[in-house]
Amino acid sequence: MSKSIDDAVKERYSNAAKEYEKGLCCPVDYDPQYLKVIPQEVLEIDYGCGDPLSAVKEGEIVLDLGSGGGKVAFIVSQIVGPKGKVIGVDINDEMLKLSRNATPIVADRIGYNNVEFRKGKIQDLQLDYEKLDSLLKTNPVKTSEDLENLTKKIEKLKKIEPLIEDNSIDIVISNCVLNLVSTEDKEKLFKEIYRVLKPGGRAVISDIVSNNDVPIEMQQDTELWSGCYSGAIREDRFLNAFANTNFYGITLDKREETWTTIHDISFRSITITAYKGKEGPCLDRKQSVIYRGPFKEVLDDDGHVFERGKKSRVCDKTYKIMKREPYKKFFDFVDPIDPVAIEDALPMQKGHAQELQSPGNDKLKSKNDEYILTSETVTSDCNSNCDC
Repeated sequence: MSKSIDDAVKERYSNAAKEYEKGLCCPVDYDPQYLKVIPQEVLEIDYGCGDPLSAVKEGEIVLDLGSGGGKVAFIVSQIVGPKGKVIGVDINDEMLKLSRNATPIVADRIGYNNVEFRKGKIQDLQLDYEKLDSLLKTNPVKTSEDLENLTKKIEKLKKIEPLIEDNSIDIVISNCVLNLVSTEDKEKLFKEIYRVLKPGGRAVISDIVSNNDVPIEMQQDTELWSGCYSGAIREDRFLNAFANTNFYGITLDKREETWTTIHDISFRSITITAYKGKEGPCLDRKQSVIYRGPFKEVLDDDGHVFERGKKSRVCDKTYKIMKREPYKKFFDFVDPIDPVAIEDALPMQKGHAQELQSPGNDKLKSKNDEYILTSETVTSDCNSNCDC
């Protein structure tokens, strides 16, 4: 099934690179100031369903998954500026030809070149397909032994010269492409996005989701699949896929109206932001946070409850995460008067409760590496559900 899906997607988008196909996904209107420098043949070949670009910042390294004709990549190149960089990845030769031909034109018009397009599958960002093609030319496969040797060379190539290196990208964006990947490769796709992001980096993904599971008979319809329908993940499972890959701060940024309905299944575009960086030990540095509201209490992804207006003791890792987006506007941060150096910090005890001073005090006092006890209790950040 995977091969027929891949072939259908390849054929449809190869044709769509040559002549615009009306109704293929649902293109978005972008800020016209960024479109002036992009060749018309690129602007005409635009297939997407959302706008993941608002999160991109100047100077960042951006990876555009399924970059197609290059329209989004060329817009992003202007947002990140000459100190930033944009890498587009696509497997379709016709789309790569279009985007690469436009690259020097855009560079001349904006005064710098910070965009490159690489050939590869978005579910395997380790394998550079152009280097693979070169490898196949010099290592033809005629016997089973040849195949075994080639497999070893491919694995070596992925490790030594990966298409996208580990921990190298500030932000991964994608616009209506994840749904085109086969069902069996989708888990690998999310893991690859996570792998290439820097700690603290983020994925901003616009894609088509469904309100119910797409039945097998629709999944086997390659026309519906290549049209961005049958490969759509159910909305709640799409969000869970980020959580299952260890992303945090997963936020539903935008949820469009229903795009279309087929066999009583509704399809719509959503845009998700998710962050990387939960790895590392939970160390106790006597830090706490106060949840501001507006809710009475909130439950995070690791099962920690934060009550409005009450101090919650957290580990150093969680403390640093909460000082960043998307959490920082919801919390106040309280350091101890006597700071604990990171090299002196002990592991946070799971399930440990400790009484703290009232929230009215700005600082936590400590004595003999213990908190001064008062009537207010708080549960440690690292409870039995902590993902550490």
